[in-house]
Amino acid sequence: MDTEVEGAVAEADVVVDAETPARSARTVRAAKRDAVLAAAVDLAREAALEVSGGDDVGAHLGYTDDGERLGSHRFATTAPGYRGWHWTVTVARISRSRHVTVCEVELLPGDEALLAPAWVPWAERLAPGDLGATDALPYDADDPRLETGYRPTGDVATDQVAIEELGLWRERVPTRATLEAAATRWAAGDRGGTSAGARGSKEGCETCGFLVPLTGVLGSMFGVCVNEWSPDDGKVVSFDHGCGAHSETDGPRSGGDWKTTSPVVDDFQVDVTPG
Repeated sequence: MDTEVEGAVAEADVVVDAETPARSARTVRAAKRDAVLAAAVDLAREAALEVSGGDDVGAHLGYTDDGERLGSHRFATTAPGYRGWHWTVTVARISRSRHVTVCEVELLPGDEALLAPAWVPWAERLAPGDLGATDALPYDADDPRLETGYRPTGDVATDQVAIEELGLWRERVPTRATLEAAATRWAAGDRGGTSAGARGSKEGCETCGFLVPLTGVLGSMFGVCVNEWSPDDGKVVSFDHGCGAHSETDGPRSGGDWKTTSPVVDDFQVDVTPG
């Protein structure tokens, strides 16, 4: 897109005399504003309107020299939701020419523009609880939470403990730090010793007949509830947790829940009326 900007200052380019030191010429040129490009406001506005496809090009915000015979005009945008953004139209020209060329048009954010947060890969911004029932995480060969599992040694006693009792036969198993983090998280959760159910229970889960302890390190603190009447059925609970479905908290029943009283009307006697 080329045009001639009428009325521009022709002396925008500095003519270097043979006797003028090159360094002085560069200093003068750097301090000199390109008047030809600075005067191309209407041309820049037309370019911004053409790219925007509408009338959301507002007031002219100024011109900036970006390089030798290269500069940018900025216009405010009136588009809804783009407060603080502006249209930037980059213009250029060749030496000693008044013909201005539009290089590019962009909608750019200003200092007060509302911007989206910096982009983060989804694998890094995924948080616990985000994964749905049918979602699948990609394989992570360097997952810091896992370490190499147990390899059988041939010693029957040792292998039995590691494989059958501790369940370390898998390719990778949790690290000690992962287990400790899980213990801390579970103990502070809804099924730990500080929950409302634990505070209201007369006995802890450790003495409940419906608790199946875990194995390994976590087995000293946690188990799985298998009581269908408990709100924690099928969930990991801490030994100091508790609920109203504890197997040993109810005493022997002496009767119904309601006290039996004498009837007001004796319905057990049959009144015989002579015929």
